Amino acid sequence: MGAETDVSGTRLRRAGARRGLPWLVVALWVVLLAVAAPFAGKLGDVQSDRAVDYLPTNADSTQVAKIQDTLPGGESTDLVIVYHRDGGLTAADRATADERVAAIAREHPLSARPEGIGSKDGTTVMYPLSTTGPGQDDEARTTFVKDVRDSVGGGGGLQVRVGGPGAMNTDSMEVYGSLDGPLLYTTVAVVAILLILIYRSPFLWLVPLVVAGLADLLSMAVVYGLHQGFGTTVSSQSAAVMTILVFGAGTDYALLLVARYREELTRRALPLDAMTAALRGCGPAVVASSGTVAAGLLCLLAADLNSSRGMGPIAAVGVLSALLAMTTLLPAVLVLLGRRVFWPLVPAYGQEPRERRSVFAAMGGVAGRRPVAVLVTGGVALGALALGMFSLPGELKLEDSFTSRPESIVAMETLATAYPERSSQPVTVITPTGRADETLAEVRGIRGVAGAERVRDGGGWTELAVTAQDLPESAGERATVQALRDGLDGSHVGGPTAQQMDLEKTNSRDLRAVVPLVVVAVLLILIVLLRSLVAPLLLVAAVVAVWAASLGIAGLVLEPVLGAKGTDPGLPLLSFVFLVALGVDYGIFLMHRVREETLAGAGPTDAALTALRTTGGVIASAGLVLAATFSVLMNMPMTNLLELGFVVAVGVLLDTFLVRTYLVTSAAVALGRRIWWPGALSRRPQDEDPAREDGAELLARR
Repeated sequence: MGAETDVSGTRLRRAGARRGLPWLVVALWVVLLAVAAPFAGKLGDVQSDRAVDYLPTNADSTQVAKIQDTLPGGESTDLVIVYHRDGGLTAADRATADERVAAIAREHPLSARPEGIGSKDGTTVMYPLSTTGPGQDDEARTTFVKDVRDSVGGGGGLQVRVGGPGAMNTDSMEVYGSLDGPLLYTTVAVVAILLILIYRSPFLWLVPLVVAGLADLLSMAVVYGLHQGFGTTVSSQSAAVMTILVFGAGTDYALLLVARYREELTRRALPLDAMTAALRGCGPAVVASSGTVAAGLLCLLAADLNSSRGMGPIAAVGVLSALLAMTTLLPAVLVLLGRRVFWPLVPAYGQEPRERRSVFAAMGGVAGRRPVAVLVTGGVALGALALGMFSLPGELKLEDSFTSRPESIVAMETLATAYPERSSQPVTVITPTGRADETLAEVRGIRGVAGAERVRDGGGWTELAVTAQDLPESAGERATVQALRDGLDGSHVGGPTAQQMDLEKTNSRDLRAVVPLVVVAVLLILIVLLRSLVAPLLLVAAVVAVWAASLGIAGLVLEPVLGAKGTDPGLPLLSFVFLVALGVDYGIFLMHRVREETLAGAGPTDAALTALRTTGGVIASAGLVLAATFSVLMNMPMTNLLELGFVVAVGVLLDTFLVRTYLVTSAAVALGRRIWWPGALSRRPQDEDPAREDGAELLARR
């Protein structure tokens, strides 16, 4: 009797401990967030969008920027004040301009007194000016540019704009600095609307949304730690993408877990037991898929471009933070809220699932009857779409990097019209001080150079300011930059155009280096997870085809429809990493269920169609949420974000509704057990009825 009492007491204590587990998880998260919150609030302080933060590590223009930081006064801020009147400048206009610029020169420590340069048509006069006063201090640089803009006057038909690299950088930082709030609010609103439509519940949608917000807070704290501990570059672009991934991927994981949890609630009386079963059922797929995404993103560490290399770990932190929150905090909160959180569609214990003909069952029927025809048709369609890549607009110029037209861009456009014969932005040459005069003479003799002057000395280096004969970022100015690099030994050539040239070259190099690394890393992980070679090859080939088709659609849409005047050099690489990693994510969800059904004894066709029928709705919902979150980037005022958001959103939709639904399912039906080769599932069990499998394959061929 005593022994029975002890056993009973032990069981009660274990049951009590299990019931207290959700509360313990919530308590641990409260402590974790209390520690993380102060650090998360500091992330904005370490974000930087200076040119050097985006440049390649070892590029010539990067060396120029680094050496400039060591010269007296540090990094220079170069502006061009532009006075313009459509009918031609009057004598009073010129006097006003001279007076205003002289006042600016008295108030700020400029490198030289600005001299006005009039245009040949008499409509414009520009005053180039440079200062090292702000140095590397972004806030001081912004204050200086604003002071100049407030002091230039204008009115009465006299138009005044402040442009130049310094003004353009300030406008860029202001745009990036304004992203955080609108990006977060818009993302939350989009996810909330979709969750309300998916769950059809006035309460349930709020739980994963709040958990995703807490995951975002945690990821911000971790990224701040990465910056402090390892010097990871944190740009506004990478921070924005991280937020998108936390909400997009996190909501995807929540959709899968909640769907399985709802299903288990009809089989088990206690919510805790149902959640335990749900985690056992879909948890491995969620963990495996998020791990694959993180591994693919971390391949960006092999990139030479600072912004791309920093984005890899930052984006991976976002995905892993979402995984942690959705597999610990979300289950605990759902268990504590009980069944009532699903109101009004509360799943009851013992409730039989409603039999209904779903759209995914109908799609599976098409794939099951004519798998080869579906495969060929889908492959041809993706190939045809990929041809649109040849219509992508050319390289993106600095002046086209905004979707709006800030003051610096308007100033540069005015200069391009009024001074078609000369450049309005400097090309910087850094040369050893011992041969500065010799280098200056060589520079002035190079074809395409309109003028050059010695600027600053320090640390054994001398800075030369070179003016090209051709317009900024034109083919002529690029040729001049290349001629300077080819003709000057021991010197470095930088400036805005040189930086763009280095960005393009490095992005091409990174594409060749990172893409194979991502493919191999993802393929190896899939081979281990699926215990097959054929299925991983199929999934990777599918997502690569989706990436090519998405870029093809971008080639047909970006310029004529969205008004983009160029293609961001980093678009191919970043879109590839995101689409391959996230696309394989969905492939794992589907193939994990196919494997589960096969292990349960289903034939190849039944396993594939059952997997599509049971997971199709969840994967479609997840794809819509992820595509919608990335499309939020299209509303941001930077062209690179617009293009990345468009390509990834289109790719996710293609992957969700064409590749996963039709092509992967058709391939699974057509290949049968061969899709699991050389694993054990590729061999027919001895107790399996050959007629059943043959009949399934016959159905698939019809």
